[in-house]
Amino acid sequence: MYQPNLDQLLPYIDISAIRAQGAGGQNVNKVSSAIHLRFDIRASALPDYVKKKLLDANDSRITADGILIIKSQSNRTQEMNRQAAFHRLIDIISVAGQQQKVRKATSPSRAAKRRRVDDKKKRGDKKSLRKKVKFD
Repeated sequence: MYQPNLDQLLPYIDISAIRAQGAGGQNVNKVSSAIHLRFDIRASALPDYVKKKLLDANDSRITADGILIIKSQSNRTQEMNRQAAFHRLIDIISVAGQQQKVRKATSPSRAAKRRRVDDKKKRGDKKSLRKKVKFD
C-alpha cells in the first residue's frame, strides 16, 4: 500500500483562494475562503502504478491534461479549507495506491462434489416417487 507524504507532493500542488458559493451573508461576499487545489498527476513523483490508476479512473475531478482539481469550501476559514483539501488529496492518492489482491482460482473438494451428486440423486428419487403408479 502506498502512503503519500505531503512534503513530496507540495511542489506539484497549485493552490488558489476563491469566494465560496452559497448562503453566508456578508462574509461570503467579502472573503475568499474557498480553496481550489490543483495537483498535476503526470508531473508528480508518484509511483507509475498510482499515476496510471489515477489517470484511468473515471473521475470528473481529473481533467484531460491529468490535473486533479479539488475544491474545498465547507469551512469558514481559508486555512481550514486548505487543510481539508490536503487531506482529501492524500485520501484520493492513498485509495489509488491500494493494490488488489490477486485472485486465486479454487475448485470444489472431492467430498463437496460427492455431496452434490448424492443430493441430486436423492432429489431425483423423490421426484420419481411422484409419478403415477402403474398397476399391471
